[in-house]
Amino acid sequence: MKTYKVGIVGFGWVAGAHLKTLVNLPNYEPVAIMSRRKLDPSQIKEEYGADVKIYNDYDEFLNHKDMDIVSICTPHPFHPEETIKAANAKKDLIIEKPIALNFEDAVRMLDAVEKNRVLTSIGFWVRLISVSKAMKSIIDRGLIGDVYYAECDYYHGIGPWYGQFEWNVKKAMGGSSLLTAGCHSLDIMLYLLNMEVEEVFSYSTTNPHEVYKPYEYDTTSVTLLKFKNNRTLGKVASVIDCMQPYVFNMNIVGSHGSIKNNKFYSKKIDGLLENWSTLDVMLVDSGDVAHHSYNEQFKHFAECLDARKETRNNLKSAFETHRVIFAADKSARTGKPVSLDEFKK
Repeated sequence: MKTYKVGIVGFGWVAGAHLKTLVNLPNYEPVAIMSRRKLDPSQIKEEYGADVKIYNDYDEFLNHKDMDIVSICTPHPFHPEETIKAANAKKDLIIEKPIALNFEDAVRMLDAVEKNRVLTSIGFWVRLISVSKAMKSIIDRGLIGDVYYAECDYYHGIGPWYGQFEWNVKKAMGGSSLLTAGCHSLDIMLYLLNMEVEEVFSYSTTNPHEVYKPYEYDTTSVTLLKFKNNRTLGKVASVIDCMQPYVFNMNIVGSHGSIKNNKFYSKKIDGLLENWSTLDVMLVDSGDVAHHSYNEQFKHFAECLDARKETRNNLKSAFETHRVIFAADKSARTGKPVSLDEFKK
């Protein structure tokens, strides 16, 4: 395997987790950080063990010698322009979710990536951990029959104690509950089912607790999805204002069985299962970026870079997830169902 030289854009909470993972993988060498702050490279070396050059100008950063990959860890509104510039500079890309806050910017990003034929790894790391791999295999093998209902829900109290709270509360920065956080749940549903969405309907509300007053958008939404096969329905709750421990729920219901997180039941296994069977898998059980499975994400990216093939969490597939989110957010604003035909590239 080749060793890929990586430059990180932004140096907040998520970027620190990226750097900590990259320095411990043999296929990567962090070489540069682009930040609006005056960072001390000696402190970076001491804390993370990485020898990096610090840049405060993005164009100069992109000209860093022999840099292969740009990892974009800035606040959400900056992702589109940074992605487009990096793609035009022929850099492969790691992009944190959400990719963009509106449909038009997402289209421009995808156009630039496809035009320049660069490879991408989007921060939908849930696709790559063992619980998702197991669920995908079970569904694709037909062990629960034909899926006709799915629900994937995100419950996380993102208040002042959370790293990105200060800037994420602004609508122009966070966008919506579903876009800023619940996108993980919607994305894993679409990935597991591999079905096209025809129409969505969404309602939104917010916790009246005073700690959530700084939010400029509704912090809870419920979205119903109708798939194009005219049989399958889905539900995604994105709750970023709950006073409870973190919960990430995946429940897929088929004609001959179900999967609920690490619980599996099937009538297709010769009647051997009389109750839920427990899968030995890693669950999504923390919202702390320190617990995100960047290790699996970046190892998968290195394998795809070596083969010059698309990742399972590439920009094109993430774009499809974002199309559904933009339609859902429009539905929540208008109180009407929204067809995905309104968000075609």
